[in-house]
Amino acid sequence: MTQSFIVNISVDWYNKAESRHMDLFLIPTALLTSVTLLVNPVLSLCILCFPTLRQETRYLLLANMLFADMFFLALNLAMVSCNSMGLHMPHSLCEFMMVSMVMTYSTSVLTITLMVVDTYVAVRWPLRYKEILPPSRARKIIMSLWVMAAVCPVSLLVMFEVVMGSDKQRRPVCLMLIALHSLEHKMKVGVHLYFIIAISLCTVLIVYCYIHLYIITKTSGIWRSRYSRARMTLLAHTLLLMMYFVPALVFAVELALLKEESVDVVGVWINLVNMCVLMLLPRCCTPYLYILRYHEIYETVQQLFWKKRHQSQRSAA
Repeated sequence: MTQSFIVNISVDWYNKAESRHMDLFLIPTALLTSVTLLVNPVLSLCILCFPTLRQETRYLLLANMLFADMFFLALNLAMVSCNSMGLHMPHSLCEFMMVSMVMTYSTSVLTITLMVVDTYVAVRWPLRYKEILPPSRARKIIMSLWVMAAVCPVSLLVMFEVVMGSDKQRRPVCLMLIALHSLEHKMKVGVHLYFIIAISLCTVLIVYCYIHLYIITKTSGIWRSRYSRARMTLLAHTLLLMMYFVPALVFAVELALLKEESVDVVGVWINLVNMCVLMLLPRCCTPYLYILRYHEIYETVQQLFWKKRHQSQRSAA
């Protein structure tokens, strides 16, 4: 697989997208990103600045997921914008953006999985919860998550550099899909299997925790009402988890079905819908869901804005 092949398939991808005005996908990308970035920094600031929230493991995990989502959204918007305009991005910048996007996406998935495990531990061992998962240990786990999330993209980057050699031409689109496609056909390895296996393992762990949570709490009466808080919370979290995991599976299927020498229009549509809509929807819903779900966060946000409003009124007076 030569570098000229990657350039050719990138040009083919861009021509098909431009001929069918797929650059309009930039509009939902910008809207969803803007709506999310209006709230995520506020929630992160509330968690990190207020000791009552900062000392809770679940809120530290939430702040980590919000930070990873913000980084991912900024990179995704930049990549979609450059691809829609056909800018020939420098090779090193393209590699950095691809590695960073995979790392931040993986961090979000691992963090939301760990949040389910944290809930399970809190319900299963309530008296020992502070001992098992104190904030200090949670910070170390969060650092480990980032290291784990960086292993795969960095290793893929090393393999990509070996395959490409010293010939690094610029190309009109920067896509991880095309880069991994070149690796699969050159090294005869199923890179898409990594994503499928990783998502499957996280899903199995989450299902295990939820089943045991139900078994532990079914005698407490919290599931009797059809519209109980526990049922609504479980439904909301299940939908959120599905929205986080489905884009990774769609990406794996895209990679497995991508043809060797060209891309078809349907493949370009699927890729753009995945990058511009499916990957952004859970990140757009997450901050608003947790503001409504956790009263502590809602009250802290109110307190933060009330304090700023009160200070502005005093300064105006």
